[in-house]
Amino acid sequence: MMKFDKNTIKEVLNNLKIEELNPMQQESLEVSTEDKDVILLSPTGSGKTLAFLLPMILNLKPDNGTVQSLILAPSRELALQINSVFQQMGSKYKSCCCYGGHAISEEKKSILGNKPAVIIGTPGRITDHLSKGNFDPSTIHTLVIDEFDKSLELGFHDEMAVIIEQLPNLKKRFLLSATDAEEIPEFTGLNGAIKLDYLDPEQSHSSRLKLMKVTSPAKDKIDTLYNLLCTLGESSSIVFCNHRDAVDRVNKLLIDKKLETDKFHGGMEQPARERALYKFRNGSSHILVSTDLAARGLDIPEIEHVIHYHLPINEEAFTHRNGRTARWDATGTSYVILNTEEKIPEYIPSELEEYEIPTIVSRPPKSKWITLYIGKGKKDKLSRMDIAGFLYKKGKLTKEDVGSIDLKEHYAFVAVKRGKVKQLLNLIRGEKIKGMKTLIEEAR
Repeated sequence: MMKFDKNTIKEVLNNLKIEELNPMQQESLEVSTEDKDVILLSPTGSGKTLAFLLPMILNLKPDNGTVQSLILAPSRELALQINSVFQQMGSKYKSCCCYGGHAISEEKKSILGNKPAVIIGTPGRITDHLSKGNFDPSTIHTLVIDEFDKSLELGFHDEMAVIIEQLPNLKKRFLLSATDAEEIPEFTGLNGAIKLDYLDPEQSHSSRLKLMKVTSPAKDKIDTLYNLLCTLGESSSIVFCNHRDAVDRVNKLLIDKKLETDKFHGGMEQPARERALYKFRNGSSHILVSTDLAARGLDIPEIEHVIHYHLPINEEAFTHRNGRTARWDATGTSYVILNTEEKIPEYIPSELEEYEIPTIVSRPPKSKWITLYIGKGKKDKLSRMDIAGFLYKKGKLTKEDVGSIDLKEHYAFVAVKRGKVKQLLNLIRGEKIKGMKTLIEEAR
């Protein structure tokens, strides 16, 4: 039975700048001291990642030199997000994040060279590593399946079965989701699991979320969407479409109308997806047009509006889309755009309040921030402090001029005040960052 290490818990919370665990995280920590599997159901944005990472870290053995825990996630973005939180926790243990669109040779090198205690990855990529014998699955004692309802559905089912069959010495399974699954496949091996259900139907999220209907006079809703976004101004909005080609079309039409927007869907290359998310997170663009890929597993705080350009395919999709806003104690609004031929599905309240768009709207002002791309990253021994120091010294910027810095393996993004970018690029032209020549330009 695992014991609490109060010093480790305190250190992790300090590193994450969290004063105390919320009730869900606290209960997850307490039940994890028992030698039983755990199913945790909790709303999006409630802190599930920390709820499984903290007890997992407490159960790792130092100086072991083997992979002890495996975390499976259904998307690259969720895997990267989990890995980011793990690293921010500042434990003494190493991790390796594995996902499609990333060089498998680099992942293998990291696994063999760094000897991570934790591997985080998507089912397809983990299957690849296992088939190549890149790590020994027999040393893994803890398995985490995040968004298990998504991970275990058709498309991931066979890969998940192949992976779990190769984990002979599992002692603990931890399954998490924001929605419950009707049944959990037998191959997961769950046995007498403790179920923590924080999906109270009367939960406060519904009281913090306001649902509105927007009527489009035309069958093509693009003009109505544009006018709605203009009325929402500089506040952050995610526009959901049902298909990738629709995302491309809607995003292009909004750009043609001079709105600052980015797109996000599974058909994009990984660097382009990361760039879009980073610009949305740091306020360089206030609008993200996306498929339902952005409805799950992404940590994007302070989203104020969710817009259903297309009606979601089912109630579950509607719930997950709306879960992007009104997170924690914040409030948010969900808009359903309907043309005159569309009817509200049964799973959406029929008596929605109508949002009246003014006759005359004005385009929102440009964002205060611009995102710059830097062509060097962690693999080049570049740190966030190196980037900040370079911008202060060579670019003559102040701390107030520089926003968040996102450091990747081979490149980095940094938010800079719009009014300072032109002068900055002139000042740093030809300058080296940490002795290295590199491309620095606006991320588009």
